[in-house]
Formats: sequence, C-alpha cells, structure tokens
Amino acid sequence: MPRVLLILPSATYRAPDFLAAARRLGVDVVVASDHRQALMSERALVIALRDPERAADAIVDHAPFDAIVAVDDQGARAAAHASARLGLRGNPPEAAARARDKAAMRAALDAAGVPQPRYRIDDLHGIGFPCVIKPRSLSGSRGVIRADTPAEAAAAAERIRRIVPGESLLVEEFVGGPEVAVEGLLANGRLRLLAVFDKPDPLEGPFFEETIYVTPSRLPGLEPLEAATAAAARALGLTEGPIHAELRVGAEPKVIEIAGRSIGGLCSRTLRFGLGVSLEELILRHALGMDLDGMQRERTAAGVMMLPIPRSGTLVEVGGVDDARAVPGIAGIEITIPSGHRVEALPEGDRYLGFVFARAERPEQVEAALREAHDRLAIRVE
Repeated sequence: MPRVLLILPSATYRAPDFLAAARRLGVDVVVASDHRQALMSERALVIALRDPERAADAIVDHAPFDAIVAVDDQGARAAAHASARLGLRGNPPEAAARARDKAAMRAALDAAGVPQPRYRIDDLHGIGFPCVIKPRSLSGSRGVIRADTPAEAAAAAERIRRIVPGESLLVEEFVGGPEVAVEGLLANGRLRLLAVFDKPDPLEGPFFEETIYVTPSRLPGLEPLEAATAAAARALGLTEGPIHAELRVGAEPKVIEIAGRSIGGLCSRTLRFGLGVSLEELILRHALGMDLDGMQRERTAAGVMMLPIPRSGTLVEVGGVDDARAVPGIAGIEITIPSGHRVEALPEGDRYLGFVFARAERPEQVEAALREAHDRLAIRVE
C-alpha cells in the first residue's frame, strides 16, 4: 500500500477533502502539521513549518514515503526539501522558495521576460500612481492595498506593516482589466491546464477581496493565458505538482501571482475530473505516479462564491441559508466561521465566512445562481 505524507497546516480548509481523496485511493496516510489536531493519529507529526529545513529533518526521520504533498502554501517549502532528500516527486527547494516570496517571484519573472506589472521594493513613489502595495509573504489578498496618491501610499504601507512588522513591501504598477485564475498541474516541467476561472466582480481596489469564480472561462482565446502561466512556472523553476496563477487579461496577459499549490479555500470543490475524481485525488495520483489519462474536467459549468466579511466585528449569524440553498443551480453552502466568533475584513483578515457552490449548463447561469444565493443570505456582524 502506498504511503503518503500530507502536510496539513492547522489553518487549512483542505484537510477533509485531501483525507477523503486518500481514502478513495486506498493509500496509507501520515499527517504532518504545525499543531496537533483532532484529525491527527498517533503516527502523525508536528513539524515547524516556519523552518522548512528543520521540518524536512523530521519528515525524513519518519520515512519511507512514496509521496509528500503540501496542501497549502505554508507547507510547500518543507515538502520540497523533504522530497528532494528522499528522491520523491517535487519542486526544487529553491523554486518553492521563490514561489513563496513575492519579490523573488517578481525578480525571476523579470529575468525570464515574463509579462508582469512593473515593480519596486520599498519604493512607494518609483512606480507612480495608481499602484498596489503588498507584503512579500502573505496570500489570499491579505495586506494588498491600492494607492492613488502619495498620501494613500504612505497610509497603506503603515497599515500593512502593522500586519507584517519588519517585512519589506512590494510596490507594483496597478494593472486594470479582467482577472482570471488558472489552475494547472506540472509533470516534468510540462503544464497540463486544468481550468481557467473568470472573476466577474471587478478587482479595482482599494482592497482586492475575491468573491466569484466561474469555469469554464467566457473569455476568447485562452492559449495566451496558458502560455503565460507555463512561462511563469518555468521562470520560477517549478516542475512538479499543482500550480495556481492569477493573471490580468489585456493586449497580453500579465502575471499577477503564481503559486506552487492548488486553488485555496474550498474552491477545489468546483472541479471534477474523469468519473467524479476530485482535484485532491488528481494531485495525489500525480504525486504517486499513477495514470491520469482520460481525466479531463467535466463539461458542466461550475463556480464558487467566497462569502466576503462585510466588516470587522463579532459574527452574530448568517441567516437565510435554507433560502439560498433553494436557488436553482446551487449545489451547496458551507459556512466556515461559527456564530459568536471574531471576524476580520480585508486587508487584515485571512478567512472567508464560507463558500457557496453552483453548477449549471452555462457559466452565466452559474454566476446568476451565486449572486441570487448571496442576496438571500442575511449576514449580521456587530
């Protein structure tokens, strides 16, 4: 029986879906995390995700494994180091490091000539306005702020440094136009395109809260998006496993982000391959060297709405869930923050209230169902 190590950070949404995929495949699972969790067995490991080489030491001490899979950004570097030491499929450690540092990512893309926004490090005025200021290490739009004037730039930098004290900031040219998310899988450096998601809600700032993802994309001519994503992966040195990229679409696509992991949150539940195979199972199959022939994304349109937090405070309730579920096309609703808990809006926040899923024949029907379901929800934050 194959033995797989899953690196599951304590804050991940992804644990149940990856564990379910492992059960479907009949593999022996060992869980590694930064804190002991209820789902961890006595064979599980607690590892230092902030110190990838020390985490890899602990993983190697518990070998052998047939595959090591990090489900989120936080475990990607530890997985790369451990896989390299054990001769398993994985990204080179230096590539994983570049993918986790936005400044290093920008430098690598720049050196390879991959189209991207112009950027500076800690230079609030060198790009001009409007610009986007962001920390080097965070993800999920956390700490990302648009500034249209020097005063706004100074205020944004101060606010971001309260979130990540002592960290240098990336200052980027603001690139307008539609944004898409590209989901792919690398095998020996070759990109297999899995899905392109439209983001129909404009992302213009001052904060960049993502809401609706819909696939397949309604944009014409996706080949340039695929080519830009593949070029970005090569520039970083990523060679194996899932990648998730964000691109702005214009005369030529510009790469906003690329990460050596799959789509975040519970958004992967929009994707099915072959005979009902989940994205998590596809990732595990690739890591184990199993056959992926015939596993194309289903033709049905699908989408997800990440429920935004309207303001910081205490979540009193999310009402109207049953009414929202009754909307034609809605496939499920998951509220992921319990009532009574503190919630933080962007740019400080790092969680969503939950996820709404929809399926239909056409992408526009999916988008309409998600919007109607959201309208039926009554979110109370005090």
